[in-house]
Amino acid sequence: MEEKFDIQQYLADGVEQVVKDALKATLKDPRESAFLAKFALASAKANKIRVEEEKNGLHVPSYLIASITSSCNLHCAGCYSRANNATVDCEATRQLNDEEWLRIFKEAEELGISFILLAGGEPMLRRDVVVAAGTMPNIIFPVFTNGTYMDERYFELLDKCRNIIPVMSIEGGKEETDSRRGEGVYDRLISNMDELHSRGLIYGVSVTVTKENLGEVYSDEFLDLMRSRGCKAVFYIEYVPVTDESQELAPDDDDRAFMTERMDYLRANHDDMMYIAFPGDEKSSGGCLAAGRGFFHINSHGGAEPCPFSAYSDINVKETSVREALNSGLFTALREGGVLSGEHIGGCVLHEKRDQVEAIIAGQKASAV
Repeated sequence: MEEKFDIQQYLADGVEQVVKDALKATLKDPRESAFLAKFALASAKANKIRVEEEKNGLHVPSYLIASITSSCNLHCAGCYSRANNATVDCEATRQLNDEEWLRIFKEAEELGISFILLAGGEPMLRRDVVVAAGTMPNIIFPVFTNGTYMDERYFELLDKCRNIIPVMSIEGGKEETDSRRGEGVYDRLISNMDELHSRGLIYGVSVTVTKENLGEVYSDEFLDLMRSRGCKAVFYIEYVPVTDESQELAPDDDDRAFMTERMDYLRANHDDMMYIAFPGDEKSSGGCLAAGRGFFHINSHGGAEPCPFSAYSDINVKETSVREALNSGLFTALREGGVLSGEHIGGCVLHEKRDQVEAIIAGQKASAV
């Protein structure tokens, strides 16, 4: 008889490994190690909360992705957020304010969520929300930023609030990065890295992995450069096609096998940095981790979505709660209806099965009439 996949244990093991890897990567920094050791206790407590919630019928993931703004100053080639009309040039008035985000963060902590990834748009445009995040030391807030808004006030905030960790987007070398993100962005990122390193502040980088940059961003040369500038974490984000024409940029199964092999090697032989893949190996995790299995997404207007790549929602946390969002009709249907599992082409099952997701939404609307 096939053993049932234990998602809660998988998530608990994952959080424990992330904390262990982070501690290894910061052993030479007493302040950072002290913070992470304290966080390890908080994450163990959070796991107990999630286990109790599971016994009571609510599955709580370890991670929440919060897109705290829909505004961005860059126009990166192939941006999924702009393709989904989730990112614009001007700040929208309907977006959640800092008090509403703080309430969401507190509800997440009460449910046992340990990591809240701040995204956008460009999250550092919302200094008010980032400052609010700094008041919650039991949660780590990686801030996925393009790096162009980092300034002296942010450096001071990062020094004071060690639970806020900037993760700057880079595509490899100067040519690759500036080609996708705009001229001068690479030099700005390198300047930020040097400043963070000189101040003893922990930071990471985020790489959108495509067929075009796959070889470079996993290379020893690129990783040695990041390591020499004090980087402590590399997030590899598989490119999700936003149009049929961009499908050719997405890594295929052979590429994914190479990425998995390379990640195993790096984790075993270079523990001075953390290496995190998203979405990662879905086969080892029993299927896609979206819709609250391993994480979920709240957009800048409060809509609870399965994933940033799947901009569908049937509930808004501005009017309800994080707890209710996790039990939404859409999330429940995706988790229990088999949409997140099964064979699919490419790295994102929800993108490939978007017709099924849209059918669920349409069915809910029809039954509500």
